[in-house]
Amino acid sequence: MCGFANAQGGKIYVGTNDDGTVIGIQDSKKLMEDIPNKVRDILGIIVDVNLLSEDGKEYIEICVSLNTYPVNYRGEYHYRSGSTKQLLKGQALNQFLLKKTGITWDSVPIQDVAVRDLRNDSFDIFREQAVLSKRMDKKDVDFSNEQLLDSLNLLDHGMLKRAAILLFHHNPEKWIPGSYVKIGYFETDSELRYQDEIHGSLISQADRIVDLIFTKYLKAEISYKGVTRVETYPFPKEAIREAVFNAIAHKFYGTLIPIQIRVYADKIMIANDCVFPDDWTVDDLMGSHRSRPYNPLIANTFFRAGFIEAWGRGIEKIKDSCAQAGNPMPEYAVKKEDIMVTFKSLVTDTTQNTTQAVTQGTTQVGFQYIENSIPMRIIKVIKDNPTLSQSQIAEMLGEKHDTIKYHMRKMRLSGVIEREGSSQKGKWIIK
Repeated sequence: MCGFANAQGGKIYVGTNDDGTVIGIQDSKKLMEDIPNKVRDILGIIVDVNLLSEDGKEYIEICVSLNTYPVNYRGEYHYRSGSTKQLLKGQALNQFLLKKTGITWDSVPIQDVAVRDLRNDSFDIFREQAVLSKRMDKKDVDFSNEQLLDSLNLLDHGMLKRAAILLFHHNPEKWIPGSYVKIGYFETDSELRYQDEIHGSLISQADRIVDLIFTKYLKAEISYKGVTRVETYPFPKEAIREAVFNAIAHKFYGTLIPIQIRVYADKIMIANDCVFPDDWTVDDLMGSHRSRPYNPLIANTFFRAGFIEAWGRGIEKIKDSCAQAGNPMPEYAVKKEDIMVTFKSLVTDTTQNTTQAVTQGTTQVGFQYIENSIPMRIIKVIKDNPTLSQSQIAEMLGEKHDTIKYHMRKMRLSGVIEREGSSQKGKWIIK
């Protein structure tokens, strides 16, 4: 009964077999008095007890309602999940108690730390970003740090909440170990070349991580439009930025495990621990959904700073960014308490293990074909008509000329195609 009360409620039948066959009970009148009294005395809840009969045999139905407060049986908290009863312990018990009491993990107040212990530079970053994103007016951020924290609901009777320490303290790991980010560059899954750890407040981490990935861990192709230098990266920066900020805002910091970002020549993998709503499935996460953050205070502050959205559109924005850049759709590996997103580049480094693909009799090495991607569509078009210009190819595919020019430049650098003759009278050759 304790398990049912802590879960979704349920019914228990006394006097039946497991298959539901009524076998009857004795002393039904006494049980009708004893059961509700004992449940009230031991569990502190009221249950409905009904006397039923079938074929002259009496049996009892006990109806247990969902209880809005945690119910314990002699100090133990039980939970009914499906056909099993679980004894809650550790993090599972902490999450259960927080949920039942209406307190979120990031709203728990922390003693012995004051507003003056927080970093002014983190507040400066927040104020600047909040005004730039136009989600707060300048007059809304021109308060003292304490007033700003109070307006963001990060104080509890003058005490800092967990979210405030994570967001603005220069060393939140003193209270929440694992609240940092690890980045590593891998030649293979087992061969790590170099790595970094990004510590500090979540606000400062968000400000540094994406820049570090794109300046140290990724190589850009350099081209020129007139005298303007253009850097083109193998991954869309907006998509990586959104994934990193979502990982920081929605991570379950109670596991004490840092966010991990693995960078390869042809892919980036971002993994973090998280807690999904009980009634969510993978399809709910991947499709359109309303925002239900596990860390609402952290998520709200990140929203005010313009780092994330507040409408559950993060994954949709990531997909859109990848589509616009011509990259494959990101792949999500979702488990009960962690999630990993993998971004893939269209062009692989030919010094790595090469990927071979055969399309209509043509074999290529060092270039990864993705079905229905822009490079694949270009191949099909020039295979039928190799004399087309880039602008004509763009028109046929319904893409921007700059987009086609970008992908065909990559394909030429990778040795997939080459141009023979002039731009006016030449033709494309599939290598």
